[in-house]
Amino acid sequence: MKRTLIRTAATMLSGLMMAGVFSSPAEAGKKDDEGVPVTVKVMDLTGEAVPTAVIRHPEEADRHRVNSITGEWTAPILYLPDGGELIFTPGMTIRLEISAPGYMTKIIQYDIRKRRNKIEVSLMEFSMDDDNIEVPVIQFDRDQLRDVGGTGPAN
Repeated sequence: MKRTLIRTAATMLSGLMMAGVFSSPAEAGKKDDEGVPVTVKVMDLTGEAVPTAVIRHPEEADRHRVNSITGEWTAPILYLPDGGELIFTPGMTIRLEISAPGYMTKIIQYDIRKRRNKIEVSLMEFSMDDDNIEVPVIQFDRDQLRDVGGTGPAN
């Protein structure tokens, strides 16, 4: 008798769960207005994280810094300057600008999926020759180049 009652209760409970009356704990925390998390990992050409990288959406005023150890940034939503929200939803295409001091800026376009939205971006370093830079000498009317040598001791 007791076993029959337990089986009947378990069958009813599983039927209600399948019908959608009860939701699982993972689904209970998920709201329709929450976006899909998108992760951007910024690396250099050797595969090392770029700790000073920032990520920005073209319509957004704020720059988002990456984690200085992992080089990653994750967000499901962006807040626009006009007070609106840009919620990442599956099927949406976003453009992001990734930049860091000493690296070339890169603009990417990405189609958001339901899960596993991880974008890996490699930035290329600037190659500047400091040896070829000459400092210009600007002379004004009364300025003259100073003669460094040939002066005697002070009296």
